[in-house]
Amino acid sequence: MGVGALAVSASAVLLHLARVSPGTASFYRCVLALPLLVPLALAERRHGRPGRRTVALAWAAGVLLAGDMLLWTQAIPEAGAGISTVVVNMQVLLVPLLALVVDRESPGRRFALALPLLLAGLVLTAGLVGGAMGTDPLTGALHAVMAAACYSGFLFLLRRTGEGGLTRQTYLHVIVAAAVASLAIGAVWHGVDLAPGWSPIGWLLAVAVLGQVLGWLLVALATPSLPAHVGATLLLLTPVGAVGLGAIVLAERPTLVQLAGCALILASGYLAATRPSGDHREPDRLSPDERSGANSL
Repeated sequence: MGVGALAVSASAVLLHLARVSPGTASFYRCVLALPLLVPLALAERRHGRPGRRTVALAWAAGVLLAGDMLLWTQAIPEAGAGISTVVVNMQVLLVPLLALVVDRESPGRRFALALPLLLAGLVLTAGLVGGAMGTDPLTGALHAVMAAACYSGFLFLLRRTGEGGLTRQTYLHVIVAAAVASLAIGAVWHGVDLAPGWSPIGWLLAVAVLGQVLGWLLVALATPSLPAHVGATLLLLTPVGAVGLGAIVLAERPTLVQLAGCALILASGYLAATRPSGDHREPDRLSPDERSGANSL
């Protein structure tokens, strides 16, 4: 999961280098991933195929992913990178709340204690303290809030689509749906350039491989086996990785405040995602294999 989050963190830097419209970026980062995802999905068919309900959830997740990509890319210049990053990563709060309301899954006391530290670390890492505003802060903040809602819904549904064990096939449906939605929405919202040039295509191919294939596929494989709050917390490695990659690739120099925020995210994330010594799950929270082992003792 952590490796997937760090792979996704490369997307912001690579999209900056591509310099294309939100619709173009969202469409191509999905389409260019398909040649790699299709063989992986076909190889999984020997284990069966996902049911209609799972496919429907995957398509819903894909539409929400497209909404997140389009809105977040648009919010960056409007609200500023700091504010847009902070708002869209409110998934660390929204996903556990969705799991609590829908699945009655409690995040636990350690997550509640770590949450203020996580949010503080996110604010510092994004450069919100002392950071510059964008061209249209109010509109950008609205777009970022909408992106956060789409992002949280996508993560919640992505976890559901992987519960049947046929993750690669359902994830392929997610990306196809995201490509279709990105093309349809992007065509009427800032446009989609179907021939952006070889240089942008190269950067978008890198986004597709690192983000859509390696990053989100690893996240999709890991989330069904993790509590909702743990998965949401580990995804906070994304802004931390973005700071590091920005320094290496774009020669951006993170401030001491941003570095302190990264350290705070890592420390509080470890607190939220780990269980205290001697803590055991209730039998109904155990996996079938774990429950079988427990019953044999």
